[in-house]
Amino acid sequence: IMCDLLDIRDGMKVLEIGAGSGYHAAVMAVLAGSGHVYTVERIEPLALLARQNLKKAGIENVTVIVGDGSLGLPEYAPYDRISVAAASPEILDTLTDQLKIGGKLIIPVGKNYQELYLVTKTDGLKKEVKGDVVFVPLVGKKGF
Repeated sequence: IMCDLLDIRDGMKVLEIGAGSGYHAAVMAVLAGSGHVYTVERIEPLALLARQNLKKAGIENVTVIVGDGSLGLPEYAPYDRISVAAASPEILDTLTDQLKIGGKLIIPVGKNYQELYLVTKTDGLKKEVKGDVVFVPLVGKKGF
């Protein structure tokens, strides 16, 4: 559902927060085609697993980085799309600041249970609740 809401298209630059096994990054990489996916994972063994899985799957347009996803990845910004796979205390300005104009962010917001927000950056931010979800907490400087 998150990929569908983000409407990832060929040539887009995508940021994912929370690489996990690399599965979601692989799906987004296929959708991005000639574009590129950067995925940030704070747990080093998971980042290694994601790299291994992506290599086995023949996915070459994903870069896995160990770091604090709550800060985004400003060195490669701006992004067309940002997908957050962990619950955030709020819609993070560290992420919306890294979106291109017209870019979209999908982010679960809340502590125990979350609302899934689709945020579109225009001259401001358009925020839409797309449903109720449950994710692990986003850990980091701007997370829980």
